[in-house]
Amino acid sequence: MSNGGRLLAIALAGATVALVVIGTLWPNKAAAAFSSGEQFSTSAGTPEAAVRSLGEQIRANAYQRAYDSLANKGEFSEQQFHRDLTSGWPDLRTYATLSDFQVQPLHASDSEADVRLKMQWSTVVGPSPSSRDLHLVNNGGRWQVQWPITKEPVVPPQVIPVNYLRWDVINRSSADDWGAQDVEGPHVRIVDMHPVQRAEGLVLLGELLNEDVIPAYVSVTATLLSKDQKPIDTEGSFDNISHQLLPKQVTPFLIRFPNVTLSQVGSVRMQPFSQLISASADPVIEIQNEKLNPAPDASVTGQLTNQSGQIANVAHVLGTFYDQQGQVVWVGDQYVDHALLPGVPVAFNIHIPEDLARKVSSQRTVVATYSFGGAQ
Repeated sequence: MSNGGRLLAIALAGATVALVVIGTLWPNKAAAAFSSGEQFSTSAGTPEAAVRSLGEQIRANAYQRAYDSLANKGEFSEQQFHRDLTSGWPDLRTYATLSDFQVQPLHASDSEADVRLKMQWSTVVGPSPSSRDLHLVNNGGRWQVQWPITKEPVVPPQVIPVNYLRWDVINRSSADDWGAQDVEGPHVRIVDMHPVQRAEGLVLLGELLNEDVIPAYVSVTATLLSKDQKPIDTEGSFDNISHQLLPKQVTPFLIRFPNVTLSQVGSVRMQPFSQLISASADPVIEIQNEKLNPAPDASVTGQLTNQSGQIANVAHVLGTFYDQQGQVVWVGDQYVDHALLPGVPVAFNIHIPEDLARKVSSQRTVVATYSFGGAQ
């Protein structure tokens, strides 16, 4: 596992423990009601009420009760239903909780109805929305949901030859002479940086280049200085950056300064950081069917396909958007909450702020992946 993978694994573990503690000390109302034996809202007199009851059960992790309420439960098992919501492989959804949901009626008659269930999942890297269009049937005055189970992709047994670059690092041991030196750290350079004023505060956008022939773990910090050169604030690009850079690779970065305006700033002090790490060029993630969609609802969409035999448990997609002069206009990202299995395409969608979309002339997309213990 790479250093980046270890850091994410530690963050996942720590956040999971924190969520367990929070859930124990301050359980949500639905979970408390279920554990104390109180009944959920079981009203199913309307399609919306039936879907709302199902959402409450999922939010409280009452999957057996939710499964028992379905009209088509004979088509799949409770385990398959549970796995359909929480994933069958270790990934972000595995550690997620349903924090909120909305019910949107689509169509209804006396005997059938269609309702959209919009779910907001809380993961260790932020919110992850999803939705399901549900068909309901009226059984004797009681509405029941027909759950649209997603068929799990089946990866056939096969042998996948690998031919990729790999870098291993051997550092000096404690028994070495005190004057012995470790391998020199990689050279990285900020190749672009400029500020953008947003409603929520000031944002620094840019790109970082690993100009060395060895892989690097990178990060960037920035200190804003007032016009009289006094520090205003220091922040880092923890999330909106690809931390592992192979030789000659470029990553975008985005650093947020909430509640700071550009008029307050006299200058910016930037500090890139790099550390030599062991790394490999596997797994190889191909970006397919990439499309830049104009406003309204501007975005870049596409599919990720894992071309290796190693499961990528977490994929982080970063989009860099440029104007006609090649200057960075915006940096957006999306964490894919399901694992990337070999050869199975997974869709992504990176939103572009509507007020910036008209400035975008081109874009570049990169993918960072994290694997827990290699192939499953």
